[in-house]
Amino acid sequence: MVKVLVIGGGFAGCCATHLLSDMGYSVTLVEKGSLLGGGCRTFFYGGHPYTYGPRHFLTKDEKLFDFLNKYVPMRRIPDHEFLTYIERDPGFYHFPIHRDDIDLMPDRDQILSELNQLDEDKVPSAKNLEEFWLLSVGSTLYSKFVESYSKKMWKIESNTELTEFSFTTKGVALKTGATKAAWTEAISAFPVKINGYDDYFDISTEKAEVHLNTTIEAYDLENYSVKINGEWFKYDIIINTISPDIVLNNVFGELRWIGREFFKIVLPVPEVLPPKIYFLYYANDEPFTRIVEYKKFYNYEASSTLIGLEIPSLKNKLYPYPTTKDRELAKKYLDILPDRVFSIGRAGSYRYLDIAPIIQQCMELVSQLKE
Repeated sequence: MVKVLVIGGGFAGCCATHLLSDMGYSVTLVEKGSLLGGGCRTFFYGGHPYTYGPRHFLTKDEKLFDFLNKYVPMRRIPDHEFLTYIERDPGFYHFPIHRDDIDLMPDRDQILSELNQLDEDKVPSAKNLEEFWLLSVGSTLYSKFVESYSKKMWKIESNTELTEFSFTTKGVALKTGATKAAWTEAISAFPVKINGYDDYFDISTEKAEVHLNTTIEAYDLENYSVKINGEWFKYDIIINTISPDIVLNNVFGELRWIGREFFKIVLPVPEVLPPKIYFLYYANDEPFTRIVEYKKFYNYEASSTLIGLEIPSLKNKLYPYPTTKDRELAKKYLDILPDRVFSIGRAGSYRYLDIAPIIQQCMELVSQLKE
């Protein structure tokens, strides 16, 4: 029987374990933490369910929705809206930026003048995040919604550093039409049950040998081997879902990541945000980037509400840097992986992936192994 090692028990590790176990492979999953699911795991505070950052499911592919819905019943949330607080106006406006909100802004005339001067044919030529937004919405809207927020999120001096930026639009740079929902271009959904995605982590690993609280002490990928508790173990295939510099012994240097400090705050009101608003962005000089009201995702009912407040931090590794320099370094690592070693997921790919594209990666991995 083919022996497979899966490194890391987040969503990518669990999904890979699931699909490879169903192929009849003998799968061992090793996770250094005490729980499976990574950032998609549901926790509770004062009875309130939450994840470390919102983990709504987004996809344009019904096949991916159907896959997860089979194991974790999902409810669609097509009316899900975001707001951004702009202190200088002051005001709360929808994000993605909506054309109707411009009429509410004190600098409306300046913004409309800038929009009228834009040439949409130039947008594809943008080489960095700053150029993209300036070409898409003009300097005033860029300075309001994106400039400070992006610098704060990534802890950078200039947005010209960011050379991958498609994720920043939430689908479209300037939205029009009757709906203010954030994801009209995709399926937006969340699990029905109070424990979120957690059932899937059990279902996906039930056929596998799972080792929690287990640290891999050394990696020898050329020989498909890892060292645990002083003993070497050899496999036929290795699936890595952690940062590739770790499993390749930092031979090219450490990959950069940005993280978050997460603060749980319970407030003595049933609901703090308007009905369709799930979270708020803050695009000013405050240290935090986002506030999320978690009961909106979980449909949780209580006389109080929990919000999560996020502050960018270098204390953990959650977001890979979308810059040419960082991507090229990651590619150097991925290019030297041996034939039967695969690196997937957000961390393993060093790409800003959410749940749906991770499932897609795992499906493609299975197809590749079947060839």
